[in-house]
Amino acid sequence: MLQQFKNRNFYIILVGDVVLFAASLILAYGLRFSLEIPGSEWRQIVLLLPWLLIIKVAVFYAMGVYRGMWRYTSVPDAIRLTKASIIATLAIMTALTLVHQFKGFSRSVFLADCIFTVFFCSGSRLIIRVLSTKKRGGLKFWDREDEDSLPVRHVRLLIIGAGDAAASIIREIQGNPHSPYDVVACIDDDLRKHGQTLLEVPVRAPIERLLFYVNRFQVDEILIAMPSVVGETMRQIVSACKASGLPFKTLPSLGSLVDGKVTVNDVRNVEYEDILGRSPVQLDHAGIGRCLTGKTVAVTGAGGSIGSELCRQILRFNPAVLVLIESSEFNLHQIEQELRRESRFEGLRTVLGRVQDRVLMANVFDRYRPQVVFHAAACKHVPIVELNRREGILNNVLGSLTLMDVAEEYGVERFVQVSTDKAVRPTNVMGASKRVVEMALQARVPGKTRFMAVRFGNVLGSSGSVIPLFQRQIQTGGPVTVTHPDITRYFMMIPEACQLILQAGAMGEGGEIFILEMGTPVKIADMARDMIRLSGKVPEQDIQIVYTGLRPGEKLHEELITQGEGIVATAHEKIMVLRRDGPAATDADSDRRIRAQIDRLVQTADTFDAGQVKDTLQDIVPEYLPELPAAGS
Repeated sequence: MLQQFKNRNFYIILVGDVVLFAASLILAYGLRFSLEIPGSEWRQIVLLLPWLLIIKVAVFYAMGVYRGMWRYTSVPDAIRLTKASIIATLAIMTALTLVHQFKGFSRSVFLADCIFTVFFCSGSRLIIRVLSTKKRGGLKFWDREDEDSLPVRHVRLLIIGAGDAAASIIREIQGNPHSPYDVVACIDDDLRKHGQTLLEVPVRAPIERLLFYVNRFQVDEILIAMPSVVGETMRQIVSACKASGLPFKTLPSLGSLVDGKVTVNDVRNVEYEDILGRSPVQLDHAGIGRCLTGKTVAVTGAGGSIGSELCRQILRFNPAVLVLIESSEFNLHQIEQELRRESRFEGLRTVLGRVQDRVLMANVFDRYRPQVVFHAAACKHVPIVELNRREGILNNVLGSLTLMDVAEEYGVERFVQVSTDKAVRPTNVMGASKRVVEMALQARVPGKTRFMAVRFGNVLGSSGSVIPLFQRQIQTGGPVTVTHPDITRYFMMIPEACQLILQAGAMGEGGEIFILEMGTPVKIADMARDMIRLSGKVPEQDIQIVYTGLRPGEKLHEELITQGEGIVATAHEKIMVLRRDGPAATDADSDRRIRAQIDRLVQTADTFDAGQVKDTLQDIVPEYLPELPAAGS
């Protein structure tokens, strides 16, 4: 607040408003008396004016009218100014009524004065905005930094898209006299927009004539401002941009722009995620809110790729407390600092420890009493778990069972287990361990806690994902390594996966395995070629692709369901469900049987005997078809 009084522009606006307040009152009297104001009314003006100026300045200041940056004046500023003018007028009329019973004063004068005040003050701010948005022109007294600035050649920017995102970017560039960009044109596939203007920027169509418009407007750089465009359309736009030979950037997808607002700061290079082809997720915000808002929520593996994004998404629904459970001190510190910095959420609680530590988990659940639990902690890297079977079983199986038991003991309402497509007809210990957890979850006798699992494939950008690996290999000049020329995987974005996990958690009645719609499997070799092209290089010429062979336990093609599993649709287009049925839903023997098998599995893992671990897993998961044993523990 004190900084405002050091701002020269504040006093310029204040003096200008005082002049306009006086002019408004005099003009209101002139209107009332047909521009022939009697001498007695002039005396009244002289007596009234000082008090009117004091009251209006005080009200305008209290209402925050002077806190705005006037070169960015917008509709909310005009509304605030109108409210301030009305309140000031009512205050003046109330004071005159109390002191003079309003005798000798005309109500029409004060009504006209209020209207003139709004008109003049809004108009003055609009003039400031217009002058400030003139490219590198404007008033020299208004921004002292301009006096010493040297002329520069601005980057001639062409924007692909002529919608809300493009308008936001143009408005920000036009409102910043120091912006290096000059928006020269927009192009869009909507032929109805051809020949129109967007904030005085010409709009042309269609996008397929990009090269013509690049030459026509002498473009230096291209910005793709179409956050809702995905897949093949985005691929075609990127190809056209590359053909122009100009640098090009894009805005994040709508899924990443949670609030739907875009700024220049969001502009980034085009990445593989932009051309993957995943459409934005439609969420039942009301349903998710009923499960999370005002609740105590716990997330295990909170510092991992999925866990950390779950935390970010959960905070959007205003929980009362968010408990972060993580075994890595570094990851826990990172996500805690990020959430405190970005959201300023005061209800964060951090727990450093492993989920298989029953004493610790019982203490945590007794202290915080979480009502919703998202269990994302797991060993997930197939080759690592294949060579470290004991840790994978202790973490994935024993840890999950321990957490489910503690959750039920302390009255958790919903428990959501994060699973994987590798649990379907598994060929590796990681997948088999996840399938054991799914079976244990479905075998539980229904009680107060609703247990459910969410099964999905790979997520782009997660730890261990091929995307960071390929990026590093391309940056160092290659080669890019792919295990097999025909290997395929399902992919989705981390935000999309986490949004659907929240949605499934809100839908579950207990005992379901939800399966996220993953689209079409992506050929990893094709992904490698696309990423090489996005880097501006040519596959097999600038960057070689080398095939290294399948790793231990790795499948050529992943599946989301096993043949014969009873999958049904849900109310959400991107979520399917496998419901538990038969005796498992009511027979306590099923729960006791799977617990006994898990106890034997843990004991076998403690022997470090790879063959026994494989045999025990096969007893529990008959569809488990392991590779030949590899050396390891």
